[in-house]
Amino acid sequence: METIEIERQPVEFSRARRLKAATHDAHERLDKTIMAHEPFSSRERYADFLRVQCLFHRDIDALYADSTLDVLLPDLAGRRRLGLIEQDLADLGVAPPPADREPVFARSASLDLPVALGWLYVAEGSNLGAAFLLKAAAKLDLSEAFGARHLAAAPEGRGLHWRTFTAALDAAALTPAQDARAVASAEDAFDRVYGLVQDVFSS
Repeated sequence: METIEIERQPVEFSRARRLKAATHDAHERLDKTIMAHEPFSSRERYADFLRVQCLFHRDIDALYADSTLDVLLPDLAGRRRLGLIEQDLADLGVAPPPADREPVFARSASLDLPVALGWLYVAEGSNLGAAFLLKAAAKLDLSEAFGARHLAAAPEGRGLHWRTFTAALDAAALTPAQDARAVASAEDAFDRVYGLVQDVFSS
């Protein structure tokens, strides 16, 4: 009996999965660099970690108030974490880093959707993995109520919070060229945080 071979077509990844695959190396480099600086070895080192978070979230804070993105992404304003990071710094009696440069995204600027989605993918993804960081912070007597507020899970849970975001991300109507720009922008965001880690922990 003749065997009929069926050609299997590759499964099309969702946009979120394509972003994950494309930024894997940048993500790995950042994670290893952060942990190499031992941010949970002391409150002083953790304060440096908070400074990095503060600088990055200043860069993207305007996105959480953007009306176009608010239509596309559920509970966008509720995902904003800059205020929580500033409270964490205040809990530790640490001044926020000086605002001596313009953020990457300004409130008055017109929105570049693919670029914004790439940066938000990185920001929202970091919250998904924050459960591990919160456990590490607990060893410094920090918690969701003191010093580690920005690492807390959403009321509905980290998994659902992330899936709600990625479902909206996947549903956004982008051309292939715009998709490529979203990937490049996510890589830019990882590179930005990497640079901040190097600057803050080395100062």
